[in-house]
This record gives sequence, structure tokens and C-alpha cells, in this order.
Amino acid sequence: MIYAVFKATVTNPEALASYRDQAGAALAKHGGKVEQATPAPSALDGAPAIPTVAAVLSFPDAGSARAWIDDPALAGLHALRRSAGDTEILLLG
Repeated sequence: MIYAVFKATVTNPEALASYRDQAGAALAKHGGKVEQATPAPSALDGAPAIPTVAAVLSFPDAGSARAWIDDPALAGLHALRRSAGDTEILLLG
């Protein structure tokens, strides 16, 4: 199992809502799922930039995570997510 951290500073909530409606099926296509998500992340230590939304995603392995992000059939969905604001996904491993 490998994890990824999703962070977003949302400027277009409608785009994020539309993305959220489709994201679960897109993740599942590559064995991924949302382990935990919050609309109110907070700093545990230090002074990081706090995003509007944060989530921890899981995948069976790094190849599955990369297949999800590189899937041509999901390009439009990833573009929709990016249109929601400033987003980052960090692969942990």
C-alpha cells in the first residue's frame, strides 16, 4: 500500500464539487480510494500554508498511483480538479 496527500486551495467550489462526484470511481479504476478527507485541515507543527481541503489517498502501489494520474481517459477529470484552484498531490513513497 502506498499513500498520496491531496491539498487544494479552492477558488472554484463548483468545479471541486463536480470533481468530487466523479473522483471515487476514477480512483477505484486504479485500485485507489480516499482514506480520509477534511474541509478544515489544521497545522500540527510548524507554519505550513493551510489548504482549503486536504485528503489522504491510498493505492496498491506507486505504479497504480501513476497509472491513475497518467490515464488518458481521466485527463478531463484531472483538468476539472485543477480548475478548482491550486492543487497538489504528493506521493509518499
